[in-house]
Amino acid sequence: MDIEKKTNGLARAFRRLGWLGFWAQVTIGTIPVVLMIYAVIFGSTMTAGTRGGVTIIQYLAIADLLVLAFTTAWSYRYTRLGRRLADPELRPSASLVQQAAWTGVAGSALGILLSVLVMLFEVVQLLIYFLRAPQAGVPVIQTAPAGPSSWVSAADIVALLALNISLLIELVVLALSLSLLFRSRLAAAELVDFGDEE
Repeated sequence: MDIEKKTNGLARAFRRLGWLGFWAQVTIGTIPVVLMIYAVIFGSTMTAGTRGGVTIIQYLAIADLLVLAFTTAWSYRYTRLGRRLADPELRPSASLVQQAAWTGVAGSALGILLSVLVMLFEVVQLLIYFLRAPQAGVPVIQTAPAGPSSWVSAADIVALLALNISLLIELVVLALSLSLLFRSRLAAAELVDFGDEE
């Protein structure tokens, strides 16, 4: 009876934290997606600063959004795993539950890494633009007689805003996944195994 009670507690945790992660990513995660769609649709009509074309920063930003979509789906998978844990006939093995939690941790960590890399590249690029401007970067527009004009506009900041929001939600999901991993490892240690091997 004690084993069943602990397993049901783990099942509730997977369902509750899975739904929390899912809805947090759906609500907050839509902001960077909408910002990126806006930048793609209106990118040709709004001034895009000194950058043009597709760069590695844009590829990394798109990869980060794909990881966000994956972790959203994975959080939903947690809810289904919690349902299976609650049913003694469908109960997965402890190793499968831990593997699912580890996958969520890895996905969130990858999203965080991509967000940090893009923000680092973006900030370095913006710093270089401002350092090229006279008077320690105070003017936003710089004209050069020998070369093309360069400027930094609000369009350059859209990607940074989207990535900051994406990073925030990935940190929340990482914390939820780590919590589920800790609970499943604790349950496996106490109960040896709470399901049949698949």
